[in-house]
Amino acid sequence: MWIWESKDWPHFIYDKDVLREAERQYLKNAGECIGSVKFFSDEDQENFKIELLTDEATQTAKIEGELLNRDSVQVSMRRQMGLSADNRKIPPSEHGVSSMMLDLYNHFAEPLSDEMLFHWHRQLMNGRTDDVQIGAYRTGTEPMQIIAGNVYDSRVYYEAPPSKQIPDEMRHFIDWFNNSQKMNALERAGLAHLYFVLIHPFDDGNGRIARALAEKALAQEIAQPSLTALAYTIESEKKSYYAALEQVRELEVTKWLSYFAETVLKAQQNTLDRIRFILQKTKLYDRLRGQLNSRQEKVLARMFREGIHGFKGGLSAANYMKISGTSSATATRDLKDMVEKGALLKTGELKHARYYLNIGNEK
Repeated sequence: MWIWESKDWPHFIYDKDVLREAERQYLKNAGECIGSVKFFSDEDQENFKIELLTDEATQTAKIEGELLNRDSVQVSMRRQMGLSADNRKIPPSEHGVSSMMLDLYNHFAEPLSDEMLFHWHRQLMNGRTDDVQIGAYRTGTEPMQIIAGNVYDSRVYYEAPPSKQIPDEMRHFIDWFNNSQKMNALERAGLAHLYFVLIHPFDDGNGRIARALAEKALAQEIAQPSLTALAYTIESEKKSYYAALEQVRELEVTKWLSYFAETVLKAQQNTLDRIRFILQKTKLYDRLRGQLNSRQEKVLARMFREGIHGFKGGLSAANYMKISGTSSATATRDLKDMVEKGALLKTGELKHARYYLNIGNEK
């Protein structure tokens, strides 16, 4: 018997006490995020939002095996926000997912509806030419099955409700979502994700929309976009995510909610790390103002664009030469000067020398 065949469906059972400490930490972290971002310049606030939304758009697709061009997603977002961007042609899928993420960000407070879900689905499926029902719930007569394993050793680990039940299931889901705002944030977001995935109302895109619904629930709790790097965090530990979903076989879902709460807190920590990175960037630029030449400024800006993890293995002299377009001797002098001025930290010697931003981050 599938979970939705239970006479008590969809009344999930779980131990709220298990989530109590995580809920407290979530609100504390959210407050820190909101407060810290206020110290950003207007430009840094815009860039931070675009970077985070771009990562979420590309990573939520990657979880499902779809690889998007990150630069195209970001350019599409910048254009839709009325910001400067290059004139590249944006593929339909990149434009669609960026539109969906911006719609989620800008309209998080609006009640959920069939129309909103259909709109998100059309955006996610933008450019699809295969036999997928777009912007509508599935109507096919074939069972909607989630299959694990490969073609030679596969098994059905979940079968969703038949399509004839979907309109009623989604009516109940939407009513539940819109009337559950008194729940704690992690409880509601975790249940929204799980409940939606178990219904699996679309031919494709259910996981991406489920994660968007979780973000919507988190944002509604704090009355502003949560900027939680949820998809980014899930993708980094994708096997754990699918394992947690696969273990849900009955209405008792404490383990799922515990997993989900832990994942949200990890995602918040990622966001906090990014915020601190930007604040440290501002301090470093203030300290070095007027002390660097144009080559050094160009390389420093390029290093910051790599984000909190920086260049893999650190910046080499060869990297410096390529970015700045200068000679080996000049690169050596420039790098030595940047270390002496406290812009960079150096490890190793000669050809093994590597350089890192001097902002207190782990290398």
